[in-house]
Amino acid sequence: MKKILLIAAVAAAVTALVSCNPETYKKINYLQDVRQDTTMTMKVNNGIIIQPQDQLSIIVTSRDPKMAVPFNLSVSTFYTGSELSSSGGASQRITGYVVNNEGDITFPSLGSVHVAGLNRWELQDLIKDKLADEGLLRDAVVTVEFLNFKVSVLGEVTAPGTYSVTGDKITIFQALALARDLTIYGQRENVQVIREQNGRRHIYTLDLTNSDIFKSQAYYLQQNDVVYVTPSKVRAGQGEINENYFKSGSFWISLASISMTTVNFIIALTNRAKSNK
Repeated sequence: MKKILLIAAVAAAVTALVSCNPETYKKINYLQDVRQDTTMTMKVNNGIIIQPQDQLSIIVTSRDPKMAVPFNLSVSTFYTGSELSSSGGASQRITGYVVNNEGDITFPSLGSVHVAGLNRWELQDLIKDKLADEGLLRDAVVTVEFLNFKVSVLGEVTAPGTYSVTGDKITIFQALALARDLTIYGQRENVQVIREQNGRRHIYTLDLTNSDIFKSQAYYLQQNDVVYVTPSKVRAGQGEINENYFKSGSFWISLASISMTTVNFIIALTNRAKSNK
């Protein structure tokens, strides 16, 4: 019995020392340099910029619905069992305009329209003006939405995956919230955003603990961005305890002290139990 208690005491002592090792604690708080009740100037968000291979929903309406019909694509119906239907029964989806590699779409009656480099509000105004200038529809109301706005979140997050985004604005914090936040092993100071834009691949490194993140071009995400949370050294080493800490003299001195104290306590309790019999 004494041997079992002794082994348990030593194990508890080792666990206590490891947990008290300051190297095992990582700074997990976000925006650590921000004081309470702070007001900051916001970076202007120009919205999602249209790029080649994007898929757009463009809907034209008018006071006379019949006048707008020629400028709208048809609505396709999908049934259970198809790849695009995830629920029972039939579902409908508006057919979108796919931006070609030159950044153009083919719009009814207007022909080829260059859209790359515009945000959705600019494209709405462009189509509205073109319809009016051509005498096709003078009271058009144009609504543009992205059909392929997705971001991928990988690495040390609770739920990695690719997420569809409604609307056209999402921040790095909102994307991480979709993935149910970083795990304890994620490096808050080393989160990377990989972005392909204008034929180039950009890699931004963000520090979630510093308010300078609000100034980054990657604070607001773009379509098809990939967010990668770098694992900590502990995670990379599969949770192994810092070898240098075990090699240090302070570890063994502390272990011996705690072990002796624990053993003496157990012996004292044993002797007291014997004297009470």
